[in-house]
Amino acid sequence: MKSAFQKREPRYPEGWELLPAGDMVKQAVQDVCNDYSQRIFGYHFVKLGSLSSQITLAKCPITHQINHTATQHAWSGVVGQSHQLPYSENSVDGFLLANELDFVQDPHQVLREVDRVINQNGYVIISGFNPLSLTGVGKYLPLKRGNILHDARFFTSSRIKDWLQLLGFEIVEQRQVLFSMLFFNYKSQYPSKLQKWLSHYCPWCSSVYIILAKKRVYPMTTIRPKWKLQPQFNPVGASMREGTFSPVIKRKKR
Repeated sequence: MKSAFQKREPRYPEGWELLPAGDMVKQAVQDVCNDYSQRIFGYHFVKLGSLSSQITLAKCPITHQINHTATQHAWSGVVGQSHQLPYSENSVDGFLLANELDFVQDPHQVLREVDRVINQNGYVIISGFNPLSLTGVGKYLPLKRGNILHDARFFTSSRIKDWLQLLGFEIVEQRQVLFSMLFFNYKSQYPSKLQKWLSHYCPWCSSVYIILAKKRVYPMTTIRPKWKLQPQFNPVGASMREGTFSPVIKRKKR
């Protein structure tokens, strides 16, 4: 598997307003994540990163939601790095990584930490920018070169799902949203008839995807071998029916 480690640390957005069309992206991601979160039950839910911490999950049954950010903010709950989580193993029921992997130096390490602290049958929600979309093409064009969106990693959804499956996660669902060039600020609100038509017929070209995955831990059970003894010898059968056995008596010669 190709390493995703990047020597140069990308710029990290502290809020959605720093991204072009950030409010539109935030609303689209929040709608899907809010729907996904209804399936997650437990005691602790962690929103990993500044972008994730600004997503409101009003429909999530878990009331204890921790905002984990790298720097101190008004909405911060725990301050720390996403690749070194200060939680014990098997202690978190759900994670939200809203475009977090697009702006980290080593996404593999972040997912390994998530896998370490999530409990059995826990859920993780991941959103990311699609490199096969118009926004992915616009990254390599001279459009708003100073914008932080040019620093995003743009991993394909299939690559993210491969990483999750290697860690033992089952992909539950994936949705595609925002079929627009996100480097421009649009006046029209999402969704529109064109957006719905593209989501139905051309889902692969969306600018943003959201993945819901569930941790699967299968217990190891001992399988007893079926031993079949092979006899070392075969006894010779003899007929012992009544009336059929007549011994032969040898008479002595006089």
